[in-house]
Amino acid sequence: MIVVICGPPGAGKTTVATRVADLLEARGESVRLLHSDDFSRRTYERLFERVTDGPDDVTWLVDGTFYRRGWQAQFRTLGDVRFVLVTASLETCLERNRRREDAIDEQGVHVVYREFDDPEADLELDTDELSAAAATERVLEALDRWRST
Repeated sequence: MIVVICGPPGAGKTTVATRVADLLEARGESVRLLHSDDFSRRTYERLFERVTDGPDDVTWLVDGTFYRRGWQAQFRTLGDVRFVLVTASLETCLERNRRREDAIDEQGVHVVYREFDDPEADLELDTDELSAAAATERVLEALDRWRST
């Protein structure tokens, strides 16, 4: 299964993705976690290549904005793909970005937030309303549900 955790910068994607990966690993499951921030160019092409060239017997967690519909559509071609949309208000995203060690230009946050094409999400998480722990738990519950269908 491939779980794409997407949303605007500062919404909490990386926090949720990392916590989910840690908890799945603690349960003894094979997990591969990819962060879009680890790539400086051709980001979505490289994420796609990593998943397609990687093992099939793991749960892939792919963390990135995926704010363009084309990137979402490309990943949907991979089979059992679920999209988790992590959202927060623009003000929250800007504030969280300011606190990051590797903050992006605020204009970039505005652009992605404004131009974000919401995916057909299998799960939506509003991190203005949910703590990181509660959002993580919702993803784990959804994973268990998706696997049983």
